[in-house]
Amino acid sequence: MAEQKRRRETPEEKLARLTRIERDLWAQGAAVAGIDEVGRGPLAGPVVTACVSIPRDRLVLGVDDSKKLSEKRREALYDQLVAAADYCRTCFIGPDVIDEINILNATKRAMETCGADFRGVFLIDAVQRLRLPGEVQSIVHGDALSYMIGAASIVAKVARDRYMIELDAQYPMYGFAHNKGYGTAEHIAALKKYGPCPKHRKSFIGHFVEAEQ
Repeated sequence: MAEQKRRRETPEEKLARLTRIERDLWAQGAAVAGIDEVGRGPLAGPVVTACVSIPRDRLVLGVDDSKKLSEKRREALYDQLVAAADYCRTCFIGPDVIDEINILNATKRAMETCGADFRGVFLIDAVQRLRLPGEVQSIVHGDALSYMIGAASIVAKVARDRYMIELDAQYPMYGFAHNKGYGTAEHIAALKKYGPCPKHRKSFIGHFVEAEQ
């Protein structure tokens, strides 16, 4: 007999699965926030982090790793998450700082900055040794396993995407509205043709063009 197709997970079941870690912490009386980043890999633009904490009675259905969601869905969830959150901060670290201290340290600085005023337990996607005002739990693939990290990934992604769309108006030749600063063929071709703009990361573009061009 043919194996039955796996039943699709309902939004309520997904919510229950993604809040397992949070529910254990809530049962201990802890406030819980998730921190995630977006933009470590692009050739241009900032790295952006978000720290998000949503009370258990205001959880929004549909949260997941931002990479699994369409742009339209992320945009819709962003507004709902910001409205539901009792703590929601983003931090942008630009190319100059990334070039000065490297992308990992820039990411850590952004995470520490956006979480600086939260008091409770921090759930972080993989990054370790952060200086934050509370217990830190680093979870590998955390944006796919933790609701709060997933929520933070959505907020960070939408915030950065919106910024890159605005940047496209200043530097339309690079296609930032579409590639968000990542090294697509279109972007690399424009970089070689026009040279870098002030929003490019000099430490990232050496394979394609002289950084001081």
